[in-house]
Amino acid sequence: MDPPHITPGDAPAVPTSAIKHALLVGGDSGLLTFLSGVLKPPAWETHQVANNAEALAIAAKKQFDLIITDEKTAGYEDIELLRKIRSVRPHTRLIILTGEGAPEDVIASMREHAFSYFSNPISRDELAAMVQIAAEEPCWDDGIEVLSATPEWIRTLVRCDLKTADRLLQFLNEISELPSDERRDVARAFREMLLNAIEYGGCLDPTKYVEIDYVRARHVVTCRIADPGPGFNLNEIPHSAIANPPGDPIKHMEVREELGMRPGGFGILLAQQLVDELIYGESGNEVFLVKYLDPHKPTAA
Repeated sequence: MDPPHITPGDAPAVPTSAIKHALLVGGDSGLLTFLSGVLKPPAWETHQVANNAEALAIAAKKQFDLIITDEKTAGYEDIELLRKIRSVRPHTRLIILTGEGAPEDVIASMREHAFSYFSNPISRDELAAMVQIAAEEPCWDDGIEVLSATPEWIRTLVRCDLKTADRLLQFLNEISELPSDERRDVARAFREMLLNAIEYGGCLDPTKYVEIDYVRARHVVTCRIADPGPGFNLNEIPHSAIANPPGDPIKHMEVREELGMRPGGFGILLAQQLVDELIYGESGNEVFLVKYLDPHKPTAA
């Protein structure tokens, strides 16, 4: 018998074959109500079970488009649930919520192809955005491949897709044990350069991948991003704000409009302000971001 689910009420009818199903693990009624505001009926039916054992039992009988774990369970318990579910439902998307995160568990969840990972305190806005990505993205299996990983050095391949970039950023945010200010700055700079690599180097081609190294040493964090494109010369990118002549800070916006490009072009300039060093390789398709850390600052909780 299927677990209880939210009924669509008086909403317009949706063909049964088109209805998607989400499974929430745990008894948090507030989270259930919250998810119903993101995965709206009647297009979605949200089911709920009490624990991981019940989730595994029902997932073996029924295909779910998305499973979200109980934040009261440990990360390693949810990773084990993911392993078991994927043995019978290989393409299941599972978002791990957990009370206490550990870098080793985050890395394990990436290796097991979790869709995302959140530890307390969990931002409902950020969780809602990730659930929306899970609900809307085409049925690709993953897009993030872990080549090698320790909590101090992670090397990955990331599909040239903007939503996959958001997923990687959430994983790395869970791993990076940095002071809050540095954590925010590194994340923003890394996001800008990663999106540049995906959009311009990879041309948003989902068959292409960006290679990333994230290294956390005692007093420094570095990110290396290498895209599959031909590269460029920093002095020859008139569509970027970094190339604007003195006294004309918006010249690149005219160039972008003439080329039919979206508004923007501030990524490199912004990243330079947020990290201590931004170093490009000779070909221009490889960049290092370097952020030095204050040894006297406490790391983020």
